[in-house]
Amino acid sequence: MTFGIIGSGSWGTALAKILTDNGQTIYWYNRSEKAIEQFKKRRHNPHYLSTAYFDLNKIKLTTNVADVINHSDCVVIAVPSAYATVTLQELDRNIFSGKKIISAIKGILPEHNLLLNDYLKDEFNVLLENYFAVLGPCHSEEVAAEKLSYLTFSGIDKNATHEITKYFKTDYLNTVENNDIYGVQYAAILKNIYAVGAGIAHGLEYGDNFLSVLIANSADEMGGFLKKSTIIPHAEHPTSNIQHPANYSASVYLGDLLVTCYSLFSRNRTFGNMIGKGYSVKAAQLEMSMVAEGYNASKCMYLINQTVKAPMPIAETVYRILWEGLDAEEGFKIIEESLV
Repeated sequence: MTFGIIGSGSWGTALAKILTDNGQTIYWYNRSEKAIEQFKKRRHNPHYLSTAYFDLNKIKLTTNVADVINHSDCVVIAVPSAYATVTLQELDRNIFSGKKIISAIKGILPEHNLLLNDYLKDEFNVLLENYFAVLGPCHSEEVAAEKLSYLTFSGIDKNATHEITKYFKTDYLNTVENNDIYGVQYAAILKNIYAVGAGIAHGLEYGDNFLSVLIANSADEMGGFLKKSTIIPHAEHPTSNIQHPANYSASVYLGDLLVTCYSLFSRNRTFGNMIGKGYSVKAAQLEMSMVAEGYNASKCMYLINQTVKAPMPIAETVYRILWEGLDAEEGFKIIEESLV
């Protein structure tokens, strides 16, 4: 199987390292010709995970997205959710025909308020059977350092999911298989919102005792949403037709939530910490060199929950702080009253 990667940020770079460490030759899209030239000279991504060196014989770098897709059997999409539409929108509608798609996007497409699979169904007629999601808990920095990590691959075709995972298992990377394709994606979106909340709490100088209660309640709130979200009308399948009982204490749900809320590598936690310390949203975004998915996600999930109607006081308050100008300290007084 030949792999292509669309996206050259830290997560795309980590996935490229995993595949090439396993001997795979990959086609890799980078929008910057200058960055490609620097990569070829230095054998590493000049902007992300620069400690990870690559065998250039195993990489075909290009600024042409269509070339990557046309040369690949399986396409990994690893751009920030806010840039997915602009990256893909000029492509031919049939370009993904016969391809398998792996989403490495940990967010929701804000222009459409859709998961990537529903967008690909609408715009490119990609069937859910050919769509898979790769999720953590797994920070790219630890993959670059070859610290033991776990990736969960989710897809409704069990045999295809199992086949794909073989290409990603290494001495430092274990793989887990899952078929809750909608649930794992919503969990990945929600954990970023809760990580922003954890960061805000840290910036407001709440202690570890409070943070543990906040995250425990966030896990419960997330599980409540996931259980009720089967009523969301999706483009291809109502989730009630494809969802299976899920263990919300598993690594892809609770584990990813924990690491995103606690880790110093977490950009969402960092973003929230700035908000808690008094930065405006715009100032915090300018200060960071990477996208905090939880910002757009908080608005998207607030809107989606108008249909689901799950009790979500933590996520809703984070939305109000980021989008409606609610004072962070006042917002957390509201959150305090909801915690158990």
